Amino acid sequence: MTSPVFLGLPGPIWESLGLTVELAAVTTVILAVIGLPLAHWLNTSRSKIAPVIETLVALPLVLPPTVIGFYLLILFSPGHAPGSWWVSLTGHSLAFTFLGLVIASVIYSLPFAVQPFQAALKSVPQEQLDACAAHGAPPWHVWTRVHLPLASSGIAAGLTLGFAHTLGEFGVVLMIGGSIPGVTKVASIALYDQVQSLNYETAHAFAALLLALSFLLILAATLLRRRGPRSAP
Repeated sequence: MTSPVFLGLPGPIWESLGLTVELAAVTTVILAVIGLPLAHWLNTSRSKIAPVIETLVALPLVLPPTVIGFYLLILFSPGHAPGSWWVSLTGHSLAFTFLGLVIASVIYSLPFAVQPFQAALKSVPQEQLDACAAHGAPPWHVWTRVHLPLASSGIAAGLTLGFAHTLGEFGVVLMIGGSIPGVTKVASIALYDQVQSLNYETAHAFAALLLALSFLLILAATLLRRRGPRSAP
């Protein structure tokens, strides 16, 4: 039985795209939860370990994705911790699962969110933050009610870049997830499979769709960055 075709693309292709969007959405939420406090700490910490942490965060920018995927695959395997702990807890491996893809995507996309977060938070004049603190506002209030809203455009740009980067992942997700339809077969792998099968017409249509989607996301991030920090009320 042939799968239904929509806009020239068969059902399995749309399934892979839907899985990719789901992965990108979950990853982006986690990047916000982890990345914003991390960016603030990197900006303000005087700890000697801060440059080391910042370097580790930035490593995916230059490290081949297959290297990251290889070491994550080892860590996720039942023969090594923390993979062995996960198997003991749940009865199955992290590798070749959607959760494994999420963890790998967060690690791989972290610098694409954290570095724009850092720039956005730094763009807020310190005088405005100091003025709020001088009026008796506690640090948490200054952070959530003043600092984050004023840096919201740059933060949104970082989240958009993190989302877009996750859409384009290939090496890491291939190493960690393989190509299991409906579970780990994301858009980049589905496109690769179409090319390998010499289905160039389908591959071209899908590639054009991904190109257009990526362009719109990067355009959105660019426009958000150009807005600069908001003015204090």
